Amino acid sequence: MARKSFNPGTLLVPLPAVMATVGDMENSNIITIGWTGILSSDPARTYISVRPSRHSHKLLSENPEFVINLTTEDLAYATDYAGIYTGAKVDKFEKLGLTKIESEKVKAPTIAESPLALECKVFDVLHFGTHDVFMADIVNVTVREELLDAKGKICIERAGLMAYAHGEYYTLGKRIGKFGFSAVKHKVHSKNKTDAKSEKALPKTEYGVDIRSGKDKVRFATSGVSKGEGAKSKKVVNNKSKSKKNTKKRATGTAKPKKGVKNEK
Repeated sequence: MARKSFNPGTLLVPLPAVMATVGDMENSNIITIGWTGILSSDPARTYISVRPSRHSHKLLSENPEFVINLTTEDLAYATDYAGIYTGAKVDKFEKLGLTKIESEKVKAPTIAESPLALECKVFDVLHFGTHDVFMADIVNVTVREELLDAKGKICIERAGLMAYAHGEYYTLGKRIGKFGFSAVKHKVHSKNKTDAKSEKALPKTEYGVDIRSGKDKVRFATSGVSKGEGAKSKKVVNNKSKSKKNTKKRATGTAKPKKGVKNEK
């Protein structure tokens, strides 16, 4: 399969297009961030990359805290606008009709319309080329209550999250799996529950599932034939073969007589 090389570029996609809030309740700003991610699970750490020329960079230097507000399809326009216009000339909260609420652990405000927000405190700043990387501890996470189920579990699929890829915004597609699904063993259905529990995971082949019983191995194709149908078909074929052999033996006189029946020959 042919491939083509391009000059080094930032083509790591898709990315979360987030709105980061900086400053405090009195003097705040929203900046759209594409360069963000997780640094560590324990302790929970993240980062945002900001150009030194940005208005938000100054606010971050004065108050090294920020909130990462996840975005949705409904927030697409606001997300794009916040990444184009400078907060030095316009109040983005007012312009975009977004609700500014106090965060629990940091001075930077949270966007109420965001489904999930990560409150962060900067512990170090690294300078790389065009951007400064503000590395931070995640000190608190808030989630809108409508995203929680009856047991308090976060159902993030309800949020309608948005992603960014090569200059375009996208909604997330259908779920195709979950973490660890590749390690889940295939279940064996059997009338005997004891046998089913003791059966090991069955390997996949180009023919379908291999079912091994001692040295014997029967392959069932996965194209619309169930295990029961396959076994039944094989039994019928075997019975027909035996019937043909017995007919041939009777014709030649070599067939064994049934019990209780005299051989007339």
